[in-house]
Amino acid sequence: MGEGGGGRAIVVGGSIAGLSCAHSLIAVGWKVLVLEKSCEPSIGSPTGAGLGLDPQARRFLDQWLSRLGLLHSITLPLTIDQNQATDSEKKTTQILTRDESFNFRAAHWADLHKLLYETLPPGVVLWGHQFVSLTTSSVNASVIVKAESLPKKEDLEFVGDLLVAADGCMSMIRKRFLPDFKLRYLGYYAWRGVLDFSENEDSDTITGLRKVYPELGSCLYFDLAHQTHIVLYELKHKRLNWIWYINGPEPELQGSSVTMKVNHEMVTKMHDEADKVWVPELARLMKQTESPFVNVIYDCDPPPRLAWGGNVVLVGDAAHPTSPHGLRSTNMSVLDAAVLGQCLQKCGPNGLASALEEYESLRLPVVAAQVAHSRRLGRVKQGLGVGGEEGLFDVNSLQQRWMPFFGSAACVGDHKC
Repeated sequence: MGEGGGGRAIVVGGSIAGLSCAHSLIAVGWKVLVLEKSCEPSIGSPTGAGLGLDPQARRFLDQWLSRLGLLHSITLPLTIDQNQATDSEKKTTQILTRDESFNFRAAHWADLHKLLYETLPPGVVLWGHQFVSLTTSSVNASVIVKAESLPKKEDLEFVGDLLVAADGCMSMIRKRFLPDFKLRYLGYYAWRGVLDFSENEDSDTITGLRKVYPELGSCLYFDLAHQTHIVLYELKHKRLNWIWYINGPEPELQGSSVTMKVNHEMVTKMHDEADKVWVPELARLMKQTESPFVNVIYDCDPPPRLAWGGNVVLVGDAAHPTSPHGLRSTNMSVLDAAVLGQCLQKCGPNGLASALEEYESLRLPVVAAQVAHSRRLGRVKQGLGVGGEEGLFDVNSLQQRWMPFFGSAACVGDHKC
């Protein structure tokens, strides 16, 4: 174990979950090294799409960042959660349910990632390092991680007291311990895009869209049509984020990403379908969005365990791949990181195994309930039915606030959550 009451942690994965873990563990005295296969940070890139941050996650993010107000500066309020129905033939909409006490904030993935990365100490993240394998030493309870330095094509070895697997929904580390644990295709995929309208905010497209969706900038819109739905909300710096879910056979993926490459023909077909389903203003938004992409929607039941051997732990999408309908993925990742740090601090340098046991006991019931609820919410909104109740549901159940642990999830001891 290292100085200051902490040990040395190796975090595999430098996305939001991995960087959150780095912040949380450094805050309680641990030395942290993050291995990320991407060769450079995504600063200034349009990588990813929008996300919603709940109050509990925001409190922890604010604690980790070096200056109060940084998170607020890259987000917009989502004070309203509104579900509405579109009549595709008449091109009209009707409000189904509306929650005006929704207290989330909207962020772009790249903005949050940049903020987390730039507020870490220099040298914490090693870019261009691909995880290869891990072994554990029974002599000193250490974890040995082998990685390849992609730019130099070198094989490297890193030794730590703790390995944090933050390597995403197709986690190689999870596969090492649970080889038969598979992702489940949920029966639909999503077209996604972000339109930057900063240079044409008075255009006919934006003016028309604001007439149909007048509370953009403060409202999370869920628009439901027959066996499909779309999500729309505004991001900071004059950007609009949209996600359109479409039922269909499982698309063919290549590599380890759930994002599918698209071609001009696929985009054109999507635009044609949008004209048929959505109001003209929304269809026009999609047509003017550059480089839309497809996410194939998977989840899986949370694994029976989140930790092994007293020194390996799963966090983020590696621990609980989830559908996006409950705005849970990023929020669960932040809470995983926060609770892991609290457990390590509580149990001290010689109580690593106990800390991971407590982390698992606190997080597994929460994420299991949230994954299951998000799955059901997606199936209802896609008209796929739940338990033979096709088409039958309480409209109010569409609201985000019915997510289990919506207000807060359990933390450690007297820690304020």
